[in-house]
Order: sequence, then structure tokens, then C-alpha cells
Amino acid sequence: MAGGKMSARQKMINLMYLVFIAMLAMNMSKEVLSAFGFMNEKLVSNNASTTEKNKLSYANLATKASEQSAKFGKLNEQAIKIKKHSSDFYSYLAELKTKMTSDIEEKNDYESMDKTDFLDTYFFKGDGFTPEGQEFLDKINNYRTNVNAELGSGNSFESLINKRFNTTDATNKDGNVVPWLNYRYEGFPLVASLTNLTQMQADIKNTEADIVSGLLGGKLEEALSLDNYKGIVALDKNAYFAGEKVTGKIVLGRYDATMVPDKVTLNRRPYTNIKDGQVIIDMPAGNVGNHDIKGQITFTQDGKPVNVDFESSYSVIPEPSNAVVSADAMNVVYRGLDNPISVSLPGVGDNNLNVSATGGRLTGSRGKYSMRPGAGNTAVINVSAKLSSGKTVNSKKTFRVKDIPAAMGSVRNQFGTVRMPKSGLSNAPISAGLPDFMFDLKLQVNSFKIKVPGQLTIIVNGSRLNAAAKQKLSKAKRGDIINIYDIKASIIGNSYKLKKVLPVNIELTN
Repeated sequence: MAGGKMSARQKMINLMYLVFIAMLAMNMSKEVLSAFGFMNEKLVSNNASTTEKNKLSYANLATKASEQSAKFGKLNEQAIKIKKHSSDFYSYLAELKTKMTSDIEEKNDYESMDKTDFLDTYFFKGDGFTPEGQEFLDKINNYRTNVNAELGSGNSFESLINKRFNTTDATNKDGNVVPWLNYRYEGFPLVASLTNLTQMQADIKNTEADIVSGLLGGKLEEALSLDNYKGIVALDKNAYFAGEKVTGKIVLGRYDATMVPDKVTLNRRPYTNIKDGQVIIDMPAGNVGNHDIKGQITFTQDGKPVNVDFESSYSVIPEPSNAVVSADAMNVVYRGLDNPISVSLPGVGDNNLNVSATGGRLTGSRGKYSMRPGAGNTAVINVSAKLSSGKTVNSKKTFRVKDIPAAMGSVRNQFGTVRMPKSGLSNAPISAGLPDFMFDLKLQVNSFKIKVPGQLTIIVNGSRLNAAAKQKLSKAKRGDIINIYDIKASIIGNSYKLKKVLPVNIELTN
């Protein structure tokens, strides 16, 4: 166009062509500015819609927290704090946008928002940032940090929040590293920066929506997890006769201690025995036969009552006619001792039993008794009880009465013939015991006789050899059998007199 000699007409044509290209460029720039403006309007509308949805989500979480505080209370506290951080940051951005357009009379005249000077002077000063620019960066960073802190380290939203509110330095098209604030806001038309801030507001609203719905969904997913289910065996009845088939079903039931019902109706009557989300059944069994357990549990959900019906059955078996009586020490009671006796009657509480004895003295209560037999050879336990039907059951059990078996003399807890040195016998006490007897009785030796081969028998009072006995023992030789007999012993703490104490023999080893 510029080469060669041109006529006046050609010069005029070329000039008009340049003006036309300039006009096209100006129109294209205005179209781009308008496109940013229309995008900003769309974001503003979406933010208003998301705000209303978030209000409903917050209200829903607050309602669930009031209904089930144990499950949703902590989540609601988290949501309230996140809502506060979001509201503060959102309001800050709204105020900044108002400052940016304060000098523009027609707020929808996007083609006039082509200047860059407002944020260029508001955020930047020389090669650094103004206090307002640094505050803007701090607001973004603090919001990201505070929300992550409320959710806890490693939360499932952390990467999303970090990406949405990232302020790390960027690399431009020339490969140079540029501070994030310069890269995103320096030298941009006002409408572009305005739209950018509205998009950040949208990120705040979407972050709130993601978190609240995620918290609710996670807790509901946790509640519905199979880990919170248990297998429940529901038999068609709870009592069967020999030869019958056991029928019923196995179902999955979810247990949640935090779900406390508002009201329970059991067999058409209000019921209040509730603990940790469980209705505790505690009621009379009723007469013999099948009985139903029916009712309704009422919860509050989303401010409305929700009724859950339940139904089961059980059987009451006929009452027993005989008592079950057992002796804790075999079917024998021993004279002179308090023999433990257990008494029970199936279906009847221990406190409703009437227990007595003949042939001895009975003490105790509530199923646990002690029997001390008399002089006879038998003792009888008598049991009677009045059942809930009004019927009286009588039963008895007879026990043999035996004397305490013969005790055995011992030295160093050894019975029969004991091998030991002469010096050991001289210093060892003579004892007596009842090996293999079911009662642990403590015996005290009161006197005994000692016979050394070739020497006169010595009578000893007490349990240790006296001087005369030791003098005779000194004349014994290795291999001699020292006989200790006619042992007199008594039971410590008991006046019963033992019939006999068997002797103990000592073979001297030196």
C-alpha cells in the first residue's frame, strides 16, 4: 500500500481502508467488554440462587441438630462457623465491587468499563502492593486457611478449596514468574476484574454448598453403612417342644444410639423405658400361651412426625411342678458343719420361696442356705412356693447325715510314714488334717503319745515334743520307726469333737 507512486484517489481509498479496520477493532473490543458484562450478570443471578439453596441446607442441618443433637450437633457447629467465614469474605468482595463502579452512572454500560486505572492504583504501587492490595490477598488466604481449619487437616474438601482460592505465583506467556495479584488483576479492563470478583463470590457460595451437602451426605452415608447393621434372628415363636421345627427369619437391623425417639407406644399404651436409642422391654409375661408385642416408635424428621411400627411375639410355657434342690457338697450333709445348700424353682424368684428343714437347723435366704444336721441319720429340705396362677408347689429333698471322717496325724504336712532326720522330728510340730475332704477345716493338735523303740511311751500335751520325749528320741538309731499315736485334735472355731485321729510314723534317716 505504501510502495510506489499513488494517485490521490488511491491514497483516499487506502486511508478509508485503515479507518475501516480501526472501526472493526473498536467494535470487537466493545463486544468483548459487553460479553464480560453479560457473564457478570449471569454469575450474579446464579449467586442469588445458590444463596437461597444454601439457606435451606443450613436450616435443614440446624433442624436435624435440634432433633438428633448427638449425630448432627457438631456438624451444625462446623457449618455455622464456615457460614460466618463465607459471609464475611463475600461481603468484603461486594464492598470492593461497589467501590470499583462508584463513578459509573450506568451500571450496565459495560462498554464504558474499559479502563484499568482503578485496580491498577488501588492494588499496586510501584513494584509492590498497596495496603488494599495486600488486604485483598490476605482475605483470600485467610478464608482458605480458616475453612480448612474448621474441617480439619486432610478433609475431603481440602484440594477443592485450595484450588478455588489459590494465590500462588503464576508464569506468563513469556515464561516469567509473576505474582498472582499482578497476573490476575493488573492492566485488565474494569469489567473483566468485576466479573473475576463475582466469580470468586460464586466460588464462595459453591464451597458452602459442597461442604454442607457433603457433611449431611457423609453422616447419612455413615448411618446407612453396613457396619452399623446387625443380623437379627426373628423366630416365629420363642418356645418349642421337642420334635418341633424351629421357624423364623433373619433380618438386618440398624442400631444408632443417637436416634432417641420422641414417643413410644407398646401394646396400645405409652412406654417410656428408653435408653441409648433402644426401647427396653420390661413387662409381665402374662398367662401360658402365645403373646404379641406390638407398638409404634415416633421420631421427628424435617419437623414432621414419622411413625415406625414394630411387631413380635413370644410364648409363656407352663409353670414347673417340682423344685430343683442340689447339695453343693454332694448328696450328703456332715454333722457338726454348716453345709451349703442351693434351692431354686424354675420360673419363681428366690425371694418367693418358702424353705424349711427337718433333722437340722437351716439358715440363709434367697436360694443360698446352710444346713447344720442334728443327731439323726437324715435331714430333709422342704420347699413350697405360690405361683402367679395361684397354685402352690411343694417339694422336698432328703440328705444323708454323716460324721466328719477320721483325721490323720502329720509331720511337715506329710501323712502315713514319713522319712526325716532325728533333729527334724525334735523341732517339728505334730499336726492333723483331713486330706481329700471337701471342707477346708483347720485342726489343732492338743496332745499325743510318742513311742521310741526300746523306750517307755511318753505322753505329750500340746503339738511339740517336750523334754522327756526329746530325751527318749535321742536314744533312737537310724532306721528306727517312731510311732506317734492317740492324737487328740479339735476343729478350730468349731465345738464338734473329732471321733478319731489316725497315727503318723517317722522313719529316722540318721
